[in-house]
Amino acid sequence: MNITKQKVDDLNAIIKVQMDQADYQENVDKVLKDHRKNANIPGFRKGHVPMGMIKKQVGVSVMVDEINKILSESLHKFITEEDLNLLGNPLPKLDEQHTIDWTNQKDFEFSYEIGIAPEFNVDVVSKLKLDYYKIKVADKDVDKYISDVAKRYGKMSNPEAAEADDMVFGKFEELDGTGNVKEGGISHSSVIIIEAVTDKKVQKSLVGAKANDTYEIDPKVVSANPQDQAAAIGVDASKLDGIISKFKFTVEKINKIIPAELNQELFDKVYGPGTVKDEKEFRAKVSDELGKGLSADADRKLKVDIQDKLIEKLKLKLPDTFLKRWIKESNEKPITVEQVEEEYENYSKGLQWQLIENKLIQSNEIKVTPEEVVEHTKGLLVQQMAGMGLPGGTNDEELTETANRVLQNEEEARNLYMMMYDAKLMDHYKSTLKLKEKEVTYEDFVKLAYDKK
Repeated sequence: MNITKQKVDDLNAIIKVQMDQADYQENVDKVLKDHRKNANIPGFRKGHVPMGMIKKQVGVSVMVDEINKILSESLHKFITEEDLNLLGNPLPKLDEQHTIDWTNQKDFEFSYEIGIAPEFNVDVVSKLKLDYYKIKVADKDVDKYISDVAKRYGKMSNPEAAEADDMVFGKFEELDGTGNVKEGGISHSSVIIIEAVTDKKVQKSLVGAKANDTYEIDPKVVSANPQDQAAAIGVDASKLDGIISKFKFTVEKINKIIPAELNQELFDKVYGPGTVKDEKEFRAKVSDELGKGLSADADRKLKVDIQDKLIEKLKLKLPDTFLKRWIKESNEKPITVEQVEEEYENYSKGLQWQLIENKLIQSNEIKVTPEEVVEHTKGLLVQQMAGMGLPGGTNDEELTETANRVLQNEEEARNLYMMMYDAKLMDHYKSTLKLKEKEVTYEDFVKLAYDKK
């Protein structure tokens, strides 16, 4: 067998595999002998069917299977030995659609197109100048969080009439063009949170609502969040733009949450028995947790800013034509050329960032060991148990065993490794980049993050 690589350009190449009969015949003969041992054909004892008959029945299919196996193994070995950094997988060359005569042909030549990852370095990272936001935890943020927690642990009541901070449970029914309920239209029961309604007139009209009251409502005003809008009428968010009808909303009942009192019982439920002893400590704990959460938000924005800057500065070139063909042919569901073209820019940016991130990890010798992942998982388990009011970490051996069980799930393990690589990369960014710290309020930070999108 002879395998060669022909360079087309820096990002594309052709791998040619020349195979003669000696490369596959031994494998084929072995499989045919196994077939003969197990063949049950009337008129012949098992294992004594003439080989000529076996070859006539399955000879060609066996040869094709064995050649494909050898091709796959040989390509993989060649790519590994040549240390080729491929994007996607090899694809049969399009302009060589010659017909193979599997019955009579003994020697074969196969050609494959490959896409190669671009060569680049990430020295530019140390020259990046970016803003890093320190988000202040305001008293009103603490107040709102405590208010939300008190509601979460509060009790539900059903008053006769709705007030501004209540929820209205009822039924949405799609209307036709004449204002009547549409036959066969959308019908779904759900809740409207009055404070979340974006149309002030509708919001005001719902205050005082009682059972059996009816309203004509556009579901797109029940919330600023498209997911909530779709959930209100029981449809997938992707279908929301196609819905132009208004809906009749019939009130069935009013839901009011009576917030829990700020006392020891609430403190124990939120943070575990005895962790917080009074309202002052409770506020301090809330402020600390909000600070950690806001710091994570700031890190996420920094990562997005780094990603955008590096993609812009490095301008990585990809084997676009090859990748578009590979996306189309490897997709599980049929996909059109138009769909590939439409989605390719986002795919290309995602792939560029993946290559850049991998290069950063490799160049800076960033590693995550199995022992680190186990310890990290144990820490997450302790946090989870603490949140449930359970003791955690008292038995290290048992905790380690539980962590190892979690990591046996491949998807869980992959996510945890990615989480730790993200954390180590963030540490690298903070120690390498020229970051200018800017203190902002949470409201200003949200505007900055939204404008960035």
